[in-house]
Amino acid sequence: MNKLQELFKNKKSDILSIYFTAGYPKLETTGEIIKGLEKSGVDFIEVGMPFSDPMADGPTIQDSSEKALANGMNLDIYFEQLKSIKQDVYLPLIAMGYVNQMMRYGDDKFLQACVDGGISGLILPDLSLKVYEEEYKTKFEKYGLVNVFLVTPQTSEERIREIDAISNSFIYLVSSASTTGSKSDINQVQVDYFKRVKNMNLKNPLVIGFGISNNETFSQACDYASGAIIGSAFVKSVSEKNDFETISKFISIIRS
Repeated sequence: MNKLQELFKNKKSDILSIYFTAGYPKLETTGEIIKGLEKSGVDFIEVGMPFSDPMADGPTIQDSSEKALANGMNLDIYFEQLKSIKQDVYLPLIAMGYVNQMMRYGDDKFLQACVDGGISGLILPDLSLKVYEEEYKTKFEKYGLVNVFLVTPQTSEERIREIDAISNSFIYLVSSASTTGSKSDINQVQVDYFKRVKNMNLKNPLVIGFGISNNETFSQACDYASGAIIGSAFVKSVSEKNDFETISKFISIIRS
């Protein structure tokens, strides 16, 4: 059982995760942001791997990815930065990116680098259930890493149950069919969707992401899931400053 699995075993509600793009706003700020988030009381962190074609990401995260790449970020630096702070960080980290990044780096080399960098799991939106089962499940298990699948409003009940059967940490409940990005509220259509999935009584906890940006949307999401993930709103908050005071203030507002 890795850190991510332990978290969901021991905590059942109000789980807060933050996504940010490694190497943004500056190449060297990755470790500082992770440490600041941990001190601020975040439960786990998604560390984005900048990619030139981030199909699931909205404008804010796309822009941060482009700037991180322009700053010189690559996977070698990404893993080295994580490895350098591994002994100082205790909360679970998830690497979020795309299958092509793992394949180009080399599957085993990539997965070993995740372990060496203190990563507990992966979110790869373009990794299909079938490909994971046939090509990656055994490898992930070999390295003690979990794979987190995304579910959308269009995902059938049959497929959700298939995902639940193969998952062993949490299921990422995408709040809408759009890309990532801050939203001001959660509408009734989304609430109905959250209720529908919650009422399936799945074995894995649910965490809601995409469009969660403030205390109101975080609290609403936590009514229907074990927690929520905030990405674009946080990325915007660190675009000017990334000191601990800025990070702490952002998290305290979400938790208030």
